[in-house]
Amino acid sequence: MNAAPGPWTMVHLAAALWVLLAGGVQLLRHKGGVAHRWLGRSWLIAMLIVALSSFGLHGFAPQWFGLGAIHLLSLWVLWCIWASWSAVRQGRIAHHRSWVLGAYWGAVGAGLFAALTPGRWLSLD
Repeated sequence: MNAAPGPWTMVHLAAALWVLLAGGVQLLRHKGGVAHRWLGRSWLIAMLIVALSSFGLHGFAPQWFGLGAIHLLSLWVLWCIWASWSAVRQGRIAHHRSWVLGAYWGAVGAGLFAALTPGRWLSLD
């Protein structure tokens, strides 16, 4: 039986849930406009929280100072956040869209990995 999750895990999971929900809503909604911008900002902040909180999570295949290869994904997410924000600020909407879609589908993949890998707190075993 897995131990109860710690505070970093709970913050990470809450933000990740918002990333998945808000991102899914954004995919279905009309792009542009005030609602899109505010929901997108909340999504971006949640992605930032997910990426940063991951550095407080340890124990799954640690390799370097308690950090594992999965933390490279967090660094990539931080880059995606900056690139998508920068692109939209410059009016490069196609670039913004590609960075955001890549980050969203990467989050979906990471969530599936977290839920389906045996021995993880979220695993379905």
